[in-house]
Amino acid sequence: MNCRTVVSILGLASLLPFAYGQKYTCGAAKSGYITLSNSSAYTESTPGFDLGTLPVIAGESCSSDKPFFFSTALPEGSYRVTVVLGSDKSSTTTVWAEARRLMLEKISTQPDKSTSRTFDVNVRYPEFTDAIGTVQHVHLKPREIGNMDWDHKLTLEFNGDNPSVRSIEIKPIKEPTIYLAGDSTVVDQDVEPWTAWGQILPRFFRPGIVVANHAESGETIKSFVTEHRFAKIFTQIKPGDYLFMQFAHNDQKISPKTHEPVVPIPEYKALLTEYIAKARAAGATPVLVTSMNRRIFDTSGHITNSLAGYPDAMREVARQQHAALIDLNAMSKTLFEAMGPEGSLKAFMHFPANAYPNQTKAISDDTHFNSYGAYELARCIVLGIRQDNLPLKKFLTKDAGDFNPAHPDFQPDFHLPATPIPATTPNVMKVPQV
Repeated sequence: MNCRTVVSILGLASLLPFAYGQKYTCGAAKSGYITLSNSSAYTESTPGFDLGTLPVIAGESCSSDKPFFFSTALPEGSYRVTVVLGSDKSSTTTVWAEARRLMLEKISTQPDKSTSRTFDVNVRYPEFTDAIGTVQHVHLKPREIGNMDWDHKLTLEFNGDNPSVRSIEIKPIKEPTIYLAGDSTVVDQDVEPWTAWGQILPRFFRPGIVVANHAESGETIKSFVTEHRFAKIFTQIKPGDYLFMQFAHNDQKISPKTHEPVVPIPEYKALLTEYIAKARAAGATPVLVTSMNRRIFDTSGHITNSLAGYPDAMREVARQQHAALIDLNAMSKTLFEAMGPEGSLKAFMHFPANAYPNQTKAISDDTHFNSYGAYELARCIVLGIRQDNLPLKKFLTKDAGDFNPAHPDFQPDFHLPATPIPATTPNVMKVPQV
């Protein structure tokens, strides 16, 4: 056992106050608040600024000309976070949580003004207890060990133009949860500029429902079983929750050993059917999501199918099981064709050499997305939620808006502040989750 994977008795005791919530403030001390100072550095027993960052604390705000991080050790579960943003200067603050989950997008404040925003976030551990009381672990890939999605703390990133925060309040909550199961096109990509739709989705929900993204790169629906990722979800899923499942990209790949698909379509359909039944038995709503297309155009400018029969197989299972279906495959075809062969380069991982630190060669990837592509796909998911009339649509933010994949957001107008790339990141040219 090591301290990264097991919460000690001493550590657990330090977490007990979070049963009642905790409050932090910048600047002058306030009753009921923990005051953050220039010496407030995060440790396993002390909340504070993390990852070697430290904002300027002046007046009643913490602000910086660079992104900064705040972390606090927390028990596994869901939390409501309320931040008061603003400082003595104008600022535009974007808040990411954990491994780059977008929570608040470009919140602007004028000098000496402030605004309060609230969002819900999920914290998870790799450990879980199975039905017979045995402690089990999700089989994490090497790159997941120490990843902010699997550690024993909540991390908030404040980014943007003079990002500024005056106070942070964190309260434990119990509310409906959207569990995401999928691959690298869904996962919380933790290294810029790689981005997937699952990490953008929380931005479109107001408090009242939380997104728990369990997707991981390289996964098939079968490996999601054998690596105990579904088992982890099903120790937590409860009535009123949702299970979104998107698999195909890796399932369809040909095994060098068998020269057959890694997960043949009959097995793929059987596992989808099994986990639809399991979700319903738990009182949750299963939602199938067909995988988005790759950026492969024919000579006439139309997207070609590179996913064989897997999208149709998922559609067939949805019909047979009367399950909700978000046809991201069809929407992405419309979306990418509207962008065109050249315009769609701006949505996928296409960057010249040295566009990012440690990137000595060009990136040309027609499967994975940057923040713009992931954002547009997340908007497609929101559209699908509305089209299926899922009850969770009532939790969508007011500014989620209507979206037409045939008319994507204008790319030159799009910008999300980039999370700093750690100097220890060896190579941003490869999918960081693999």
